[in-house]
Amino acid sequence: MAILRHLDLILLALALPAFIAADWPSVGYAVAAGAWIAQRLVLAYTSARTARSLAAGDRRDAFRTTAISGLGRVWLVSAAVLVVGLVAEREDGLAAALLVTALFSVQFATLALTHREGDKA
Repeated sequence: MAILRHLDLILLALALPAFIAADWPSVGYAVAAGAWIAQRLVLAYTSARTARSLAAGDRRDAFRTTAISGLGRVWLVSAAVLVVGLVAEREDGLAAALLVTALFSVQFATLALTHREGDKA
């Protein structure tokens, strides 16, 4: 299920040709892609930390890490979209916002599906 876990990154890669073909703002794509990859790196780190905390029996640290990561990643991406919309053209911000919305939707769905599969194993 590696493809399912990385479906948001596949969508991000497939969005690049769509942005180019439709002549949508490339700055919006670049900022959204950079913020998205950054939040994915944070997710990978915090997932590993949460697993270590749970293995050590420290549920409080695992909960704290998960909560801070979830909120922090949303703020990171939202701030990037806001800044590109204010500093560059509004269309860049709109393009970044639409791409990030699609990516978050896919990520939430795939996290729910892969979590459910983990429960069955």
